[in-house]
Amino acid sequence: MSWRTGVLLLFALALAGCAGSRPRPSHGAGAHGEGRGSASWVDDLSRPQGSRYRDGKDSVPPPIDVSRIPEPVPKVEPRSLYGNKSPYTVLGQTYRVLPSARGYDERGIASFYGAKFHGYKTSSLEDYDMYAFSAAHKTLPLPSYARVTNLANGKSVIVRINDRGPFHENRLIDLSYAAAVKIGVWPKGTGLVEVRAIDPAHPDDAASPPTELAAPAAVPQGGARPTIWLQVGAFADLANADRVAQQLRSAKLAPVQVIDAQVNGRSIRRVRVGPLEDVERADQVTAQIERLGLPRPQVAVD
Repeated sequence: MSWRTGVLLLFALALAGCAGSRPRPSHGAGAHGEGRGSASWVDDLSRPQGSRYRDGKDSVPPPIDVSRIPEPVPKVEPRSLYGNKSPYTVLGQTYRVLPSARGYDERGIASFYGAKFHGYKTSSLEDYDMYAFSAAHKTLPLPSYARVTNLANGKSVIVRINDRGPFHENRLIDLSYAAAVKIGVWPKGTGLVEVRAIDPAHPDDAASPPTELAAPAAVPQGGARPTIWLQVGAFADLANADRVAQQLRSAKLAPVQVIDAQVNGRSIRRVRVGPLEDVERADQVTAQIERLGLPRPQVAVD
């Protein structure tokens, strides 16, 4: 093993564990435009994360016609050698990679990334192509597949997840530019989505059949739109739940809701703040809640 190969391997192992210490993931060369293969810039994995990229800010190209871009066909693939270390820690938060994608179904906020990362390596050391339908996720195995549905308009797309991120505290998934255009997350920048994993190893699994999953979720009836809540905690000690709820009410950030629930036969109380009108407001209230010394809330989309 040459010293150059050794340095690359050591960096890749670190990348596999933490995907870098930035709020957006690192990315690789695709089939379009300049990138890792550009004569003017090389994706040097031995460089500090903040200096790997030629561009200082993310951007997107002119609008593209995504109707001609084929969706990835889910297939059984071995786990990537990189990007699957578990647990791993980024920005003080620890994440555990799921043993499989089977049965995963979650709602949250999607963001996307584009030209800054086009032409750079993903956490799995594959190439990032902003013109392909791909995504970054914090805990799904690399690679895996999921159908992402925009809850506001019912549009959906199958993506191949080959990267870690997004490490913004309120984001569930980071879509490629093409995927964001496909379902209408671009140009706004964020959207409320459902991420439902596709497990091609279990085609008869009702939780995630690879073909039936292609049907998009229905647009909410009656013109209703999905709403954002922040769950500050789920407490087995009911007195603790009431204490946190009172602290939030005193701060007058937004309406506070306390919900009784049963989890594995145990009674708990969920403390939630909301509904919040948009992603920007959710980010603001999250920061305010943390300044109160309370746990970082989790986004819930109804």
